[in-house]
Amino acid sequence: MSIRAKLIAATGATALLLTTACVTNPETGKKEISKTAIGAALGAGAGAGLGAIIGGKRNRTEVLVGTGIGALAGAAVGAYMDKQEKELREKTAGTGIDVVRQGDEIVLNMPSKVTFDVDSALVNAQFQPTLNEVARVLSQYEKTFVDVVGHTDSTGSDAYNMTLSQRRADSVATYLSSNGVLRARIATQGMGEGQPIASNDSETGRAQNRRVEIKLVPVTETATS
Repeated sequence: MSIRAKLIAATGATALLLTTACVTNPETGKKEISKTAIGAALGAGAGAGLGAIIGGKRNRTEVLVGTGIGALAGAAVGAYMDKQEKELREKTAGTGIDVVRQGDEIVLNMPSKVTFDVDSALVNAQFQPTLNEVARVLSQYEKTFVDVVGHTDSTGSDAYNMTLSQRRADSVATYLSSNGVLRARIATQGMGEGQPIASNDSETGRAQNRRVEIKLVPVTETATS
């Protein structure tokens, strides 16, 4: 499926969720969108461009299992990701990072306004304490792949944006690795401006598109078969 088709599908799913999940507020009598629907809509949109795990599950699972990290199976998968999600939400509350649950996967959306200065791939010093907490959680929950994906807005050339997005993904990956996250778990990819989550026609939209996403996928036994 093309990037355009994926984005259209995600947008359509979001619109459907928001238009079919209205509830009546018992106090005001007005129609409102339920909080559950809002969360589902965010899940439909966030990480829409991440796609399959970088490098494929099978090869990376074999590498991780070879380092002594066991794989998850059955009901243990959901319970493991539930605990990790809870801790990540606690550690990132109020920081500007969105934590979105998608099935047994978790996506952390980190806008550049809290991670990087304009046109820079150096992790902002003010953000480092938060990223330290994220690293501690990821180190504790080692049975997950960690995909770091960089994105930019449409300002600048395609080639430059691709390079900048990769540099930012690599920068976050290096920081996580230097703070206790096993490097073999981490893969990076720069997407440039190709996977926007908002319109690049406004500064607000461009700010949303300048982001780094961390996708956490459980290491499961089925990935090695």
